[in-house]
Amino acid sequence: MMISHIFPETARVRDNGHLFLGGCDAVDLVDRFGTPLYVFDEATLRSQCAQFVGEFTLRHADTQVVYACKAFINRPLAQILHEEGLGLDVVSGGELAIARAAAFPVEKVYFHGNNKTPEELRFALDAGIGRFVVDNFLELERLEALAGEAGKKQDILLRLSPGVDPHTHQHTTTGIIDSKFGFTIATGQAETAVARAMSASHLNLVGLHVHLGSPIFETEPYQLAMRMTFQFAAQMREKLGLRMAEFSPGGGFAIQYTGDSPAPPVGAYAEAIVSALHEGSRAAGMPAPRLIVEPGRSIVGRAGVALYTVGATKEIPGVRKYVSVDGGMADNIRPAIYGSRYEAVLANRTGGVGELVTIAGKFCESGDVLVRDVQLPELRTGDILAIPAAGAYCLSMASNYNASLKPPIVLVKDGNARLIRRRETYEDLMRCDVIDGR
Repeated sequence: MMISHIFPETARVRDNGHLFLGGCDAVDLVDRFGTPLYVFDEATLRSQCAQFVGEFTLRHADTQVVYACKAFINRPLAQILHEEGLGLDVVSGGELAIARAAAFPVEKVYFHGNNKTPEELRFALDAGIGRFVVDNFLELERLEALAGEAGKKQDILLRLSPGVDPHTHQHTTTGIIDSKFGFTIATGQAETAVARAMSASHLNLVGLHVHLGSPIFETEPYQLAMRMTFQFAAQMREKLGLRMAEFSPGGGFAIQYTGDSPAPPVGAYAEAIVSALHEGSRAAGMPAPRLIVEPGRSIVGRAGVALYTVGATKEIPGVRKYVSVDGGMADNIRPAIYGSRYEAVLANRTGGVGELVTIAGKFCESGDVLVRDVQLPELRTGDILAIPAAGAYCLSMASNYNASLKPPIVLVKDGNARLIRRRETYEDLMRCDVIDGR
């Protein structure tokens, strides 16, 4: 396959022309579990975890890799992440509940989000969460009061907005001044936040956090944001006595989705970030803080493959040929809202003469298109189509649009497939309905 480096590490095409993932025949998986079907390769998941831990700790031993759950999380995945030594970055009470149900060490969980509710703050405090990444003044006030009620002194980081553009999609750019996230350095909000946090009786300010956006294909924005943050930290040390024991540049590390969009290797991100950490610390005259990095997409993205069954075809002479599959924007909304691009291959018979087609979803929206203008062998009804790099944000953003059923997930390893989420049923769709008060 020309795009084999976008598929999981274990992906192979065997002599029968079938795509194999984790030693499992994709056609057999579809026969067993149906489509749409998401397949996660355990070897790739663990390899990506090991790369992040290895590349960063090689350069800065005091590093904690924290997985960003918003990319996708469930209990089986949380268990794998724990086994690989990662922490978790959660952004809701629901993600925290999954972590707790998986018996994940709560002291290794960081709670992010720009509008945490009082209920979520209490839930996390009661659970003994490791860190809150505080995003605004209301949260500072609420957390101080709730921690006081609980008789605790809670460790926190402050999320800053450094005003750095990471050159990614406007919907996923978060570190610029015009952003809903964080205390802005340029306006003086960040300094006020540091002063209030340090004066709070029940909060312990242990560090600073920035997050620029996602996916970021360049390393320079991280370095620029870190220089600005370390300069700010030095000023706060002189003015207020701040000791920055921890620092996080966030995550947002890119993966390759298409053949023409290579992403930097993990080592390149690690080299850029750690060198900026050491340089910033020296320039500020402070010890190098503990480093917290938050990969999400770059852990699960490549590990996931979406499998669909080909249905109807519509050819418009001289314009376009649409080939529809049995999934679409309800299980992968990224192309519709971000203009995201994917590759696709035929999983049940590779090779053959190619034709230019557009892969459309089954949902009642003209924007429900998964892949535009891709060269594939002539597709027939019943063929199995595989879309790689589908492990991140597809399932976590999935919906029941058109009352569709969310797809199952199987974890594959050494020729064995384990169901880690079943397909929804029609009964699941109506489970929360209340009729006549019952």
